[in-house]
Amino acid sequence: MFRAVALLVGAQPALAQVRQGEGVLPLSLAIEAAQEAIHHCEAQGWRVSVSVVDTAGVLRLQARGDNSTIHTEQSSFRKAYTVVTLGPIFRFDTSGEFAALAARSPAGPALTSLSNILPLAGGVAIRRGGEIIAAIGVGGAPGGERDEACARAGLARIADRVGP
Repeated sequence: MFRAVALLVGAQPALAQVRQGEGVLPLSLAIEAAQEAIHHCEAQGWRVSVSVVDTAGVLRLQARGDNSTIHTEQSSFRKAYTVVTLGPIFRFDTSGEFAALAARSPAGPALTSLSNILPLAGGVAIRRGGEIIAAIGVGGAPGGERDEACARAGLARIADRVGP
């Protein structure tokens, strides 16, 4: 019994590294950002899915665009998850930055083998006051840089209402 309690207490600092503040992205803004990201991609002929996750990596919203494939749901989630769970630790705002970091780091293979981590562009941090409060991930465009452009379009749509 004592060992189990010690392990649980020891696990708390890892959570503190990820979730330090109380910032929360309202669901209404998550929906608006996701819709804009999908519309931006659809205008280019790209069929995508979008995920928005909170700072704990919990899915807040997932939207699968018309005619997008089933795999796009998983990739959009994993890109956003990568940003919110590792971004605060390694100081990056996009999953594209993480992909570059993982490619040049000796620890890259270990980091990319973690559950739900995906070293592909397409995830973007949503910040308030310098703190990550959520992330938006897009999957399905032909190339991660295009997914990331759609995620940035979604963020741009709500940026003035997220806060300073």
